[in-house]
Amino acid sequence: MKILAIESASLTASAALVTDGILTAEYTVNDRKTHSQTLLPMVDEICRMVQLDKREIDAVAVSSGPGSFTGLRIGAATAKGIGLALGIPLIGVPTLGALAYNFWGSDALLCPVMDARRGQVYNALYHCREELEPLTEARAIAAEDLIRELCGREERAIFLGDGVPVIREAAEKRLTVPYLFAPAHQSRQRAASVGALGERMLAAGECVKAADFVPFYLRLSQAEREREEAVRLNQEKALAAGIAPRVKDR
Repeated sequence: MKILAIESASLTASAALVTDGILTAEYTVNDRKTHSQTLLPMVDEICRMVQLDKREIDAVAVSSGPGSFTGLRIGAATAKGIGLALGIPLIGVPTLGALAYNFWGSDALLCPVMDARRGQVYNALYHCREELEPLTEARAIAAEDLIRELCGREERAIFLGDGVPVIREAAEKRLTVPYLFAPAHQSRQRAASVGALGERMLAAGECVKAADFVPFYLRLSQAEREREEAVRLNQEKALAAGIAPRVKDR
């Protein structure tokens, strides 16, 4: 079984090939590059280096979110294009879950965090002693609220992800349980983890047709938020002016 894996939910761009439980190849760049310019060349280079005919790929595992709107859309478009062209399924791998999977076999409370801006992080809590066990839903949460929750759980915690700078100060000042910040080789998204977790998900039947895959954004895009805010302000102005809002006919 050959699974092509794609990770583009954040600054990191990564592609990997997992073959029957073995990481055959991985190409990762954690730099300010445009994913639309990097992902397909990464995939092509991996195929060239391992002399893989793309028609041998059985499924595509793609980081499904939450994360950057642009990054997720580029990853989804790339994965869907490959899936549709080859007629193979897609495995939507939760971005935070794949991050936690970097620490498979750990007895700690795994706390992946991704920068969600405005003082918040995208986060979910996991155990991953033998299987990935989600303890919370994915959420956008303020740093102070996350630290307060971790204090209440009374478990040793490991932080990883590009949201660490957002929560580091609060953790160092207020966290009352033992904790660690992940080292460089385990602290960011990797297509290898997307592929490894995706392989397990595929074995459990957790896949979709390429045409049906939809990323998990968690939060509205900035354009959508601005549109909602504009609608709200217009309604407030209309009410203040004594103009009744229009009601659509049913």
